[in-house]
Amino acid sequence: MDAQAPGQGRFDWPLMQNNITRADAEAVQRFLGAGEPPILTQADNVRAFEREWSEWLGARYSVFVNSGSAANLLTLAALKWAGGGGEVLVPTLTWVSDIAAVIQNGFEPVFVDINPRTLGMDPEQALRKITPRTRALFLTHILGYNALTQPLLEGLRARNIPLVEDCCESYGATFGGRKIGTFGLLSNFSFYYAHHLSTIEGGMVCTNDRDCYERVRMLRSHGMVREATSAELRQTYAVEHPDLHPDFIFAYPAYNMRSTEINAVIGRSQLKRLDRNNELRKRNLDLFLKGLDPARFFTEFAVEGSCNYAFTLVLRDANEVLRDNVMTELRRNGVEFRRGTSGGGNQLRQPYLKEFTRALDLRDFPHVDHVHFFGFYIGNYPTLEESMIGRLCALLNAVPDSQRL
Repeated sequence: MDAQAPGQGRFDWPLMQNNITRADAEAVQRFLGAGEPPILTQADNVRAFEREWSEWLGARYSVFVNSGSAANLLTLAALKWAGGGGEVLVPTLTWVSDIAAVIQNGFEPVFVDINPRTLGMDPEQALRKITPRTRALFLTHILGYNALTQPLLEGLRARNIPLVEDCCESYGATFGGRKIGTFGLLSNFSFYYAHHLSTIEGGMVCTNDRDCYERVRMLRSHGMVREATSAELRQTYAVEHPDLHPDFIFAYPAYNMRSTEINAVIGRSQLKRLDRNNELRKRNLDLFLKGLDPARFFTEFAVEGSCNYAFTLVLRDANEVLRDNVMTELRRNGVEFRRGTSGGGNQLRQPYLKEFTRALDLRDFPHVDHVHFFGFYIGNYPTLEESMIGRLCALLNAVPDSQRL
């Protein structure tokens, strides 16, 4: 097979093009050059970004942190300090920091296979795995797809099980016309370079629960009580600990997960174009899935309400020849990809989980294992031209499936 169609040349297709624009750089320059030397640590721009993000999302409270992984860790820490340990249901396809945060906070992870249409947690299996020891369900919305269903939400509500949403890969996605990240007790977001919005490094924890909000604010900054916005809460601690200076009372053995004013300035600049960029991402995914040969590739993803920052490419059948040829052709044509889709594929195969997976049978998780060996993702960004997407689909549809290249 030819490496490229005549006259068309190789693709220049990284996982993500530079999404820090000239407008973002100029916003930082204005901030740095305005009057007196500005405060660079967490201050007015961080607070403004938190307010603006809450308004965009539709949540009451947001806490800006220094990474999406920090957001994962703080959501689980907030859950732990609200009331002890137990089991947390986790997906088998996710980023490492989700499951790591569960373990680091002393919870026992309980693994759930995926729904092939959303790549998120299988809701029926999740409800079956709830026990009296279940403290929460930690659900990841994978690569832009909504993973919620009404039966899942109703089942959790009936059992009084909190939902924690990881929206790091999917903000802008909706369920029932409402943005994901507003359904759980807590939700978290990543603003890493490759995501829908970037602050270079950064993340956000969101909630509608005032107690969770105050707890996360304190946990973000060493557990310091002075970080709480509630004067009543600060006064309570001051009265209970008269031997301590009110500005230096530490309620939790916590972390420094603060971000900076510069990161917040970039986030505020990017937020202005997030909705427009998300519409382009949705258009791109629709073109990509419609252009693929459905006999060779799985195309029945649940796209309603999705907002994808990556193209999901999953072989319909477990064809090793086709898989290897797809990888060869993508590399040959300058298209960057990740096999296993999100987070390196099936987390049950990762060495960091050996202690928790020895008794498991991987045959009980067939859907995530198929994606692990026969799934990929390819970058999706607003500047992609429709003609490039069409060319890529034509390339993939022509890859031989019975003879190795």
